[in-house]
Amino acid sequence: MSVPRLVLVLGDQLTPDIAALRAADKSRDVVVMAEVKAEATYVRHHPKKIAFLFAAMRKFAARLREDGWDVRYTEYDDTNNAGSIPGELLRRAEEVGAEEVMATEPGEWRLIAALEECPLTVRQMEDDRFFASHKRFDDWAEGRKALRMEYFYREMRRETGILMEGDKPAGGAWNYDKENRKPPPGQIDTSPMSFTPDDTVKDVLALVEREFGDNFGSLDGFAFATEPGQARRALSHFITHALPRFGDFQDAMMRDEKWLYHSLLSAYMNAGLLSPQEVCAAAEEAWKAGDVPINAAEGFIRQILGWREFVRGVYFREGPDYPRRNQLNHQRALPPLYWGAKTHMSCLAHAVAQTRDEAYAHHIQRLMVTGNFALLAGINPTELHEWYLEVYIDAYEWVESPNTVGMSQFADGGVVGSKPYVSSGNYIDRMSDYCKGCDYDVKQKTGEGACPFNLLYWHFLDRHRDRFEGNARMGNMYRTWDRMDADKRETILGEADAFLDRLSAGKTV
Repeated sequence: MSVPRLVLVLGDQLTPDIAALRAADKSRDVVVMAEVKAEATYVRHHPKKIAFLFAAMRKFAARLREDGWDVRYTEYDDTNNAGSIPGELLRRAEEVGAEEVMATEPGEWRLIAALEECPLTVRQMEDDRFFASHKRFDDWAEGRKALRMEYFYREMRRETGILMEGDKPAGGAWNYDKENRKPPPGQIDTSPMSFTPDDTVKDVLALVEREFGDNFGSLDGFAFATEPGQARRALSHFITHALPRFGDFQDAMMRDEKWLYHSLLSAYMNAGLLSPQEVCAAAEEAWKAGDVPINAAEGFIRQILGWREFVRGVYFREGPDYPRRNQLNHQRALPPLYWGAKTHMSCLAHAVAQTRDEAYAHHIQRLMVTGNFALLAGINPTELHEWYLEVYIDAYEWVESPNTVGMSQFADGGVVGSKPYVSSGNYIDRMSDYCKGCDYDVKQKTGEGACPFNLLYWHFLDRHRDRFEGNARMGNMYRTWDRMDADKRETILGEADAFLDRLSAGKTV
């Protein structure tokens, strides 16, 4: 009888035709899955994220067994749990007499390194669930002075034929973003599909409450899909009820509406319950059927076929040091308000509270509220990166770090974005209802009660002038600053410094 090999399946690889399973022999090889401390605690993950993954893993293991696989699954509280992925591989190798492991490449450099250092022979195969391979992205990126998502996205459209009419983009334009910036609507008439916890989920929720109850975040109201059938129902529900209006309001934010017209499908794609191909196909088919306008279908597909693929390419191309970059040398510690401490800033209070309760906030809440404030305030991007990695259910380093270190914080010096995404309070006021009833006045530029975003915006531009005044997209900002009266500039900078001093001292701001 031939010697069995181990087949490693990680918690974000819950896809039946993942590369390692395709390469394995069901008649002799052994699947290894494990809920281990090293993965659950390398950052203090939101309890809902841990519960989602553990429940989805247990159900996936059960389906593999039904399909005839020999699955060795280790639950978190198993007394024999080795506590790490390499440790579990070694334990199972001794158990079945295996010497070789087949693994699909993880989505985080630290785990890739851990498998490379494992005493067993570990064969890592590229994760091919994406539209673009590493080589495909690198071939596109090679020799370019700047990597810009829009151009990569057009290549992906041409290559896949998605939203194409012959060799032309559907509707005559590549990008309909100008139509996708409407302020909040009066009311929202839908919400994402939710799922009542079954016995497997209930068991996991009890475990997570017991083991991770002190982590930032609530388990209350857990309603995520934890198996592919549920995830596909959630996709269908989104396509029918939310996608038609998604484009118009994808950048809007509302105090009393957590979801608006967003899909919440990223967690399912990133864990493997849905494929990006089937999600894009569903959106395209809805447009072809006349059920969804082009701006909505294109805007949604761009986030997957364009942005999701682009940031993965950047992460693997830039290498293991990427998440720790800090080109602007921002060193201020992440303030307690990110962990729910009281703040007088309504936008931040609402975004953080929603994150605590749901392990979710949409891309504009992340980019233009929590991210914008961190950048303006000079918060250490590594601390912010780790916060995003901890608190969001869809966060894995391959997708989260380019969004945070690159897009949000410009800490990569411009690899991802051509300019820093900073704004005063005016943007938040235009795109949300957060400013109504806030203790600060978004219309007030200086003095008691002035919106901190208004002060910090100019403070950021002033302190980084040497770096950014030559940026073609930022010239108007500096010209506006220079036209201000000198006394007004001095007042703004002085009040911003005082605010930042209070922030660093841990005072309520």
